Amino acid sequence: MNRSTLISQLQIDREPERDRGPRRGFPWWIAAVLAAALVAGLVWFLIARPDRPAVRVAEAKAASAGASAHGGSLLDASGYVVARRAATVSSKVTGKVAEVLIEEGQRVAAGQVIARLDGTNAMASLQQARAQAAAADANLKVAQVAVDQAGPRDARSQRLHTQGYLSDQGVEDTHNALETARTNLELVRRQAAVARATVEIAQRNLDDTVVRAPFAGVVTVKAAQPGEMVSPISAGGGFTRTGIGTIVDMDSLEVEVDVAESFINRVSEGMPAAVKLNAYPDWEIPAAVIAVIPTADRSKATVSVRLALKVKDPRIVPEMGARVAFLGPAATAGAGAAPAARSVLVPADAVLSQGPDKGVVFVVADGKLERRAVRLGAQEPRGQVIQSGVAPGEKLAVGGLDKLHDGDRVRIKTKADDDSES
Repeated sequence: MNRSTLISQLQIDREPERDRGPRRGFPWWIAAVLAAALVAGLVWFLIARPDRPAVRVAEAKAASAGASAHGGSLLDASGYVVARRAATVSSKVTGKVAEVLIEEGQRVAAGQVIARLDGTNAMASLQQARAQAAAADANLKVAQVAVDQAGPRDARSQRLHTQGYLSDQGVEDTHNALETARTNLELVRRQAAVARATVEIAQRNLDDTVVRAPFAGVVTVKAAQPGEMVSPISAGGGFTRTGIGTIVDMDSLEVEVDVAESFINRVSEGMPAAVKLNAYPDWEIPAAVIAVIPTADRSKATVSVRLALKVKDPRIVPEMGARVAFLGPAATAGAGAAPAARSVLVPADAVLSQGPDKGVVFVVADGKLERRAVRLGAQEPRGQVIQSGVAPGEKLAVGGLDKLHDGDRVRIKTKADDDSES
């Protein structure tokens, strides 16, 4: 086989190209979809890429409903309702209870009889003292008669001595008898006064067996029952009561709170406050500072503050838990006046403290951090109170604040992030 034949066998026969019609261009809508996908990928890369730090966030909540009406809460504290005027009433003498005339919750008036003790011994002592007083009065009459008789005798002796019918010794004897009678009369008078004082003491001991209310109020505790022994001194072996009951003047109720030493400079006498009882959290009671007690508790580093309640209500009872918001001055009314800032409550680890009343927070908005300086209030069990710098509803970064910076872009931590970390 020659070379030309071999070359002809290697040739490929091509079929005639079919008529496929006119060539079309690339569809424009596919280009638009590809461009949108590219933009979305770029946005995801810039905003939601996984290498951006994930932070936990918490929403700032209003700390006090009444703060807005008074220019904001300067400080929050907790305490208890106390009665400024309360007494555990006891008898003035030791004795056995014969009758108890009170019950818990009963209102009593000042001077009202609330109990009686067995007064038989006191009555016997009173009768004895009266008898002794009567005997002393009788002796006083006898002594007075002796003086009345010795006086004329002495005068007659003086006349007889002047006339020469009586010696000097006789005159001296009658005069001495008169002086003795007078001295005896004075002694008997003093004895009669002692007897009358003994009667008064015995009468008071009998009166002390009747126990009366020292002031008007409500009985909160009934401590004794008929047949028990009561004593104003120590109970000793434990079988003697020291009181009949406890009476509280409900008009003297006030609130006492402990304020940290570092914040006590914000509290002043007469400043307004809002009180909420734990039993009635939706009821806000207006109050005012009565006094700041001028001493501190070194173990707790706190100072006690007394507040007067401006509302008298039977629902307020002693020893109730209470939360107090010390309020600032009211905002100035008028056109263009800015609304008063409200205190907010945030988690404690959402604040980076920089002093006793200054701190820093990171507000999260549109995936970006904003560093803000804030004014701190009291730290409570529920969290940290911020007086200014943050509005209710704003979201704050929580935890790891020392690693964050102003302007950083972050993503909000999700449950999947927490699961991956665990």
